[in-house]
Amino acid sequence: MSFLPLLHSADAGAARRVRPWRLPLAAGLLAALAACGGGGGDATDPPVAATTSYTAGAITGFGSVIVNGVRFDDSAATVEDDDGVRHGADDLRLGVQVEVVASSIDRVAGTGVATLIRFGSEIKGPVESVDVAAGRLTVLGQAVMVTPRTVFDDSLAGGLAGVALDALVEVHGQYDAAQAAVVATRIEAEDSTSAYRLRGELQALDTAARTFRIGEALIRYDDATRLDTALANGARVKLRLQTTPVDGAWLATRVQGGRSGLDDGDHAEAEVTGRITAWTSATAFSVDGLHVDARSATFREGPAGVVLGALVEVEGRIENGVLIASQVHLEDEDDEDEHERGEDYELHGTVTGLDTAARQFSLRGLTVRYSDGTVWRDLSEAQLADGLQVEVKGNLSADGTVLEATRVSAEDD
Repeated sequence: MSFLPLLHSADAGAARRVRPWRLPLAAGLLAALAACGGGGGDATDPPVAATTSYTAGAITGFGSVIVNGVRFDDSAATVEDDDGVRHGADDLRLGVQVEVVASSIDRVAGTGVATLIRFGSEIKGPVESVDVAAGRLTVLGQAVMVTPRTVFDDSLAGGLAGVALDALVEVHGQYDAAQAAVVATRIEAEDSTSAYRLRGELQALDTAARTFRIGEALIRYDDATRLDTALANGARVKLRLQTTPVDGAWLATRVQGGRSGLDDGDHAEAEVTGRITAWTSATAFSVDGLHVDARSATFREGPAGVVLGALVEVEGRIENGVLIASQVHLEDEDDEDEHERGEDYELHGTVTGLDTAARQFSLRGLTVRYSDGTVWRDLSEAQLADGLQVEVKGNLSADGTVLEATRVSAEDD
């Protein structure tokens, strides 16, 4: 599959409970900044009239689709990639970055009804180096970091150790500007592709030589390159590349703007989880190119930690392409509470491929393994059977390919 990467955030994100500190969105927030570095302004604009919500982050569960702790019903949603190609909901996978347009979200129940889901990847290309001990690899000239929450496609047995040099992979993730690396939320093996894909910050633009760099990758463009956005140092761009380099450079066949944010109007509610990729101040920054005006926001942990590369959760509304924040929350990547409780991921679905000897089954395309430590609710291990509707919470195995169940609960059909 080949898709856009959307938000940049550091980990796949836990299937979180809706936090009690989240407040209703305030009407009459400040007018949207025309650019991230904008200064003061009058709070005279009326509230956004739109009744839709916008959510961006990594998929942390299914049943239907769970993003940022909200369970979205996707039964009637349009699912598409960044080229506008339609897909079925079954093409969505754990760890994939998505943007969700939905109805107004019920914050108490943590639910919404999705109308549009767009998803994608950060990089599709060849593996140039692998360092299992450091949890890093290089793909298409880009540094990629692996965390305990990185999901590996089950075809990559052993996780990072199963990634071979020169193999073709697709990396879903979020860019950490402070470390100049993509933090992977999902890595998939690909058999073949007609074009490589890359998203990142354009640097070292040489208009005479018609070259620029994304990370360590040298990119060349020519008269045949489709330029859908202006080329400028610091711009976030999305590239389609030929698969054979010429004189050490990759030839771009298309260059597009690479910012997150669906260009389909304003949204009365918005919540994004991601890393700060551009920063002017704690009240004027960007998350993957999506400008944030936080002048009227409440900072739960204070504004001091809102810096370049910080992992944040921002709530507010989107108006004129700007996220006007009402809440800014710093995500604690070192807090292992939810991880230790087995709450990183949550799956709802039908049991298939039950193997009682191996103590595992399949659920939503992922292998689930249970053990003596698994807690059973409203059913026992002996009652587990193919066709049964269950909810599973758990953490990834050490290699990132299996969900180790900490809790299995029966659900109504």
